[in-house]
Amino acid sequence: MADSVTTASPGPGGPATPAATPARTVFKDLVLDALDGPGALAFWAPTLGLTGRADGHDGVLRDGVPQHTVWVNVVDEPKTVKNRVHLDVYVGSVAELTERGATVLTELPHWTVLADPQGNELCAFVRSGADLPPYRLFELGVDAVDPEALAGWWGERLGLTPQHEPEDDWWWVEGEPALPWAIVFNAVPEPRTVKNRVHWDVWGDTATLLAAGARLLRHRDDEIGWDVLADPEGNEFCVFARP
Repeated sequence: MADSVTTASPGPGGPATPAATPARTVFKDLVLDALDGPGALAFWAPTLGLTGRADGHDGVLRDGVPQHTVWVNVVDEPKTVKNRVHLDVYVGSVAELTERGATVLTELPHWTVLADPQGNELCAFVRSGADLPPYRLFELGVDAVDPEALAGWWGERLGLTPQHEPEDDWWWVEGEPALPWAIVFNAVPEPRTVKNRVHWDVWGDTATLLAAGARLLRHRDDEIGWDVLADPEGNEFCVFARP
């Protein structure tokens, strides 16, 4: 199992930005918390274009590309507030999501905000024909009180240059091999209050991340083989030593 920590956005859609510096930290995979593991697998496998299978008490979604892996962790805590981190996906239609049990929350001109069957928000961008790829996740949305600062922090960690359009209030970072898609930091007024139900894992060096301002939540021990950290706005992420 990759992780036991439990913890609406437009897409930039532009080309990958060349790395500003050699990446010291590289994205590994995603982790979703769920009350109902089989239900999460049933919804998210076709939504993301991945294949799901049970992994003991939990589950995993894969397609053969390591960075596309999504782990599903079964937790006891119900969702109580809007997700601080959410997935943006391409879909053939919004109806395919509602037929799987999703609920429409807000319809916007270019995307639709929904909740999955367990209440987790996601944003759906409709594409058709050749514009609809087999792998449907195209960016990760992260709420931030200071999106410029948080994009800058993650950009420096990943060796990527943060990007921003002057007329917009969000920032993003993107570029392989550090990331398989963009992370978009959206401006919100409220600070983080509870553990995130979506988080990401990285390959990296814990000491370097701590020196840069991350906070240690749990050190690897006899039960887990990774360190659990929080970024400057409290978002959990797990750090694995490079193989």
